[in-house]
Amino acid sequence: MNYFPWLTIIVVLPISAGSFIFFLPHKGNKVIRWYTICICILELLLTTYAFSYHFELDDPLIQLAEDYKWIDFFDFYWRLGLDGLSIGPILLTGFITTLATLAAWPITRDSRLFHFLMLAMYSGQIGLFSSRDLLLFFIMWELELIPVYLLLSMWGGKKRLYSATKFILYTAGSSIFLLIGVLGIGIYGSNEPTLNFEISANQSYPVTLEILFYIGFLIAFAVKSPIVPLHTWLPDTHGEAHYSTCMLLAGILLKMGAYGLVRINMELLIHAHSIFSPWLIIVGTMQIIYAALTSPGQRNLKKRIAYSSVSHMGFIIIGISSITDMGLNGAILQIISHGFIGAVLFFLAGTSYDRIRLVYLSEMGGMAVTIPKIFTMFSILSMASLALPGMSGFVAELIVFFGIITSQKYLLMPKILITFVMAIGMILTPIYSLSMLRQMFYGYKLFNAPNSYFFDSGPRELFVSISILLPVIGIGIYPDFVLSLSVDKVESILSNYFCK
Repeated sequence: MNYFPWLTIIVVLPISAGSFIFFLPHKGNKVIRWYTICICILELLLTTYAFSYHFELDDPLIQLAEDYKWIDFFDFYWRLGLDGLSIGPILLTGFITTLATLAAWPITRDSRLFHFLMLAMYSGQIGLFSSRDLLLFFIMWELELIPVYLLLSMWGGKKRLYSATKFILYTAGSSIFLLIGVLGIGIYGSNEPTLNFEISANQSYPVTLEILFYIGFLIAFAVKSPIVPLHTWLPDTHGEAHYSTCMLLAGILLKMGAYGLVRINMELLIHAHSIFSPWLIIVGTMQIIYAALTSPGQRNLKKRIAYSSVSHMGFIIIGISSITDMGLNGAILQIISHGFIGAVLFFLAGTSYDRIRLVYLSEMGGMAVTIPKIFTMFSILSMASLALPGMSGFVAELIVFFGIITSQKYLLMPKILITFVMAIGMILTPIYSLSMLRQMFYGYKLFNAPNSYFFDSGPRELFVSISILLPVIGIGIYPDFVLSLSVDKVESILSNYFCK
């Protein structure tokens, strides 16, 4: 038993160290940038060390567990712990946040507040992925909202206030359902509120009540994931946010919703998940097709990438709903894979915007000649997005395919139909990805412009792009690297479905 509070330190370090940013000397932004990046790197090293030396991969039980009484008055505990489901998203959070702070280098206006908000988000995200208490989960879920709202409304584009308001209305509105579900589960069936994940997982509820809980949680997670039709905040938010904020949104924030679906809806509400999973599969397949068809119609580059994110999240929903080892492992792999690919595409879109100051694809063209390094990286990572074999997206989507085909829960004809529709979605993906590349980089528009010389990608931007490209190729070639983290936990979750 390891008694050192690794997880508390990992959760509290970014926000507490970040609060010292306001006391740094007023000597430009360089000190603030380096201080923030040092905190992120220290946090990432601490996390990696704790997981390497104190986490047993083949143990599906909770590890590095911490349980402290926090508020005596209503028996509230600070409960943290890790299992195979949370370790991948936590490492992804550390990696993407570190690179996003590096991507935020050009920001000079109110940079103290900007970097503090990024570190506050960092704490909230890691706290959510490692919390073992329902109320603590809700608090960490809410901790995200204000930093994202401020990052959007202060450093966004022309319509930033509209998109920030839309974001807060959707996410704060859906959080009410999450809170009702948390309190309902905590209060049900006992004199004292029990918010412990382990106790709640062994609790049985009347079917009607379980369905009501499930719908409440599903609404909250559907907004964050996002699941169609609760997705409309996402393209607006991505279209206006600074690209470093987009990296955090696409890389981590959307994954919180998918993680919640597995952690609460699937693990705690087994009977309701069995009832709802066929409907979720239909929603997931519709989402893949709908977003893939909507994406080519987007004139704004970042909105087009945002719709591609919505399409890829459909595979995660299908994997979670297949109730198979393959499907759930594929969904977890897709969470990690899309975290990398989504983040880097927004980063590259932002670096292109820094140079040409254009967001509409119809105004672009001929950029391959003027910025060849960005063109090369954009092309390679667009291929990763369209699930090219050898890249992480291909493996994740292929495993989800096998998951739905091998599922015992569904009849043969529905499985063939779902697989066929998913395949159409995978065919549509290259259409919007390649047309985006063609509109941006080929042709003659900017090449013939009078002042058509732009600086190409610098060392910092190349470093961020290559740092994400390497794990994308690594996971594509050797997916066991990620799957080995979750495989035992997935088995233990699914064993409940076949026992009960």
